[in-house]
Amino acid sequence: MGGGRALPPARHKHIHTGRMSQTSIERLRDYLAQLPPQAQALLMREFERAIERGEDVAVANFVLEQLRKVVRGTEEDEARPRTDDPARLLFRPLEPFLVESNFPVRVGQVRRTSLVPVWQWLCRDGAPEAAAAFEATLAEIRKSGSTDGLEAATRRFQLAAAEAVVKMATPVPGEDNLRTLARIGPPNIVEDLLSIGAVLRARESMETLGSRIPGQLRALTPSQIDTVTSALNVPSLQTPQLLPFALSLIMQRLMAPWQIIRLAVKMAASDDEIRVAATPYGVAVTIALHDLSFLAACLRTDIRRGHFDNVGEQLKTLHDGVRGLRTELDLRNDSAWGRQLTSIRADISNSLQSEIESVPGRVRRVLRQRADKDIGSAPKIDASDVEETAALIDFVAVCRTYASELAINEVTLRTYSDLQHYVEHSTEGLVQALRGGDAKARAYRQMQVKAAIRFCEVLFGHDYASLMSRAAENAVTGERKSTRAS
Repeated sequence: MGGGRALPPARHKHIHTGRMSQTSIERLRDYLAQLPPQAQALLMREFERAIERGEDVAVANFVLEQLRKVVRGTEEDEARPRTDDPARLLFRPLEPFLVESNFPVRVGQVRRTSLVPVWQWLCRDGAPEAAAAFEATLAEIRKSGSTDGLEAATRRFQLAAAEAVVKMATPVPGEDNLRTLARIGPPNIVEDLLSIGAVLRARESMETLGSRIPGQLRALTPSQIDTVTSALNVPSLQTPQLLPFALSLIMQRLMAPWQIIRLAVKMAASDDEIRVAATPYGVAVTIALHDLSFLAACLRTDIRRGHFDNVGEQLKTLHDGVRGLRTELDLRNDSAWGRQLTSIRADISNSLQSEIESVPGRVRRVLRQRADKDIGSAPKIDASDVEETAALIDFVAVCRTYASELAINEVTLRTYSDLQHYVEHSTEGLVQALRGGDAKARAYRQMQVKAAIRFCEVLFGHDYASLMSRAAENAVTGERKSTRAS
């Protein structure tokens, strides 16, 4: 989960498209480009929905345009090195590891909000001469129109910045080191300082690592593990400060990021958690658990907001990750890792169980059969409510696939069975009810039948839904013929 993450459209209300400078647009595009493909797709869907609802249309259209350009990769100047943003050039090696400040941060990640204060400190106190020289070089490059020397100048400043960070973080006898660090910013920025320096110093090693491992790893098989461990066998990548970043880079290439624990098992030559934790690569397990915990929190938030589009994918990732850690590591229930995994399973179970148990009630409110005299006071059947309920039924069906590993087996199977039984019998009863009653009652029941058929499609498939749809048409047609004959 190493890259930045998408925010819902509401978070972007501060964007004023009419007044954005070219630099601001490029920064927005840079932010969109560093998002993982899944986050880009999610953000695109969120803005498309905002346009459909008529919310922030100008902002949504603008961001969608920039996002589509990033996704399609059609801009000619996308590959050109930029010289108008020295901070971006300096911190470019950190891009794969940046996260937004409102998300929990683990080892191997850096808060995006830490970059500006660190840049300001470098220009003011940390390495002012090197910063001034770097900006002067950039000005000359812009004037010449050639990018010759840009890479060398950037690397010189990155090394100078890394040296300044190390110097700042090294205690000086007789000085108040905490007060000195406080000049950079609050504690969370200071926490990121050493990580920023370490990644800048090891830029070449990180780039070499990235070039030696495949762009996408479908599974971390024994042969792939050998390739990755060989690429990692570089002294500068083996430090406690940098190894989590190297592992995070590898995780971004994995189709199943939890499989990073296989490196730890390989290095320990054992699946026993004590032996795994005793190696430097034990941090891979800590990272995998953190990311599963974060995904569980995202799932909980999406469910609370009624966003079910990505629940299936989230559940699969959580299911596979939880099962992988339980089967490939010998975890003790009372150990720190064991307790954390148990907590993740409980969090997932609690998030899912309450929502699963609410679905039958939603279905009954829509399909409940009422006497003709009560239909006038019955709640209106709204198409959007029907679709939301259908999405919830599908949500229960998806949960059924992963129920056992996520500790929701009993409630999921019981609820799904209840839904099948209730929807089947209610649909048959409503279709029969179409043959009688006054016009107003039949119109209401037709809306109920339409909803019931939609639910049948989710629960029983298209063929059964089509069969019930024809039965409903025959019931209405038969009633009309009967009325004309009378």
